[in-house]
Amino acid sequence: MLTGIVIDALDVTRMDRFWSQATQGRTAGLHLRFVPTSKPKTSYKNRLHLDLAGGEDWQGEVARLLSLGATHADIGQGNVPWDVLADPEGNEFCVLRPGHPGVLTDSGLAAICLDVTEEDLLAQKAFWRSRSQWHTAESHDWGVRLRPTPTSTVSLVMGPPAAPKQGRNRLRLEITQRDGEPGEFLDPGNNEFHVTG
Repeated sequence: MLTGIVIDALDVTRMDRFWSQATQGRTAGLHLRFVPTSKPKTSYKNRLHLDLAGGEDWQGEVARLLSLGATHADIGQGNVPWDVLADPEGNEFCVLRPGHPGVLTDSGLAAICLDVTEEDLLAQKAFWRSRSQWHTAESHDWGVRLRPTPTSTVSLVMGPPAAPKQGRNRLRLEITQRDGEPGEFLDPGNNEFHVTG
């Protein structure tokens, strides 16, 4: 079962505080776990990122996140109907505006987005449906959306384009599996994920 996201952090305390305040504790039961690293993020785009719901006052929400230590980020997104920011260690995340497809909440964590190539999409869909125990809520040309329940406020969104793999992913999915061997493994798209007992 998908239970959380593991995030590498140079400063675990600062990152934990930032994300707790950024999500306002609204993570739909998913745990954000920060693990120490000595390697800073480089210029590449992460393959996994989080989407937060901006709500009706999305401009105010962007201002609030900037006041917490976020910065504006340009990952080549162009003119899009959402705002791309980065956390204090440079990890990209999006603030979604009202009316964004698939958003079922007005604040907090709305989606976990995993870059997947068109060639890997079917394999990744099958793999993450099985591992997460979440269900297909949408399946389109742009990708797939999984939810734990039809009314859950958080979803796992997978689809292209996929950022090139640049070493170990800084953000990784975490699943709890009673009979599974704990550790770090690779999904069909060569993305690391964690298994806990």
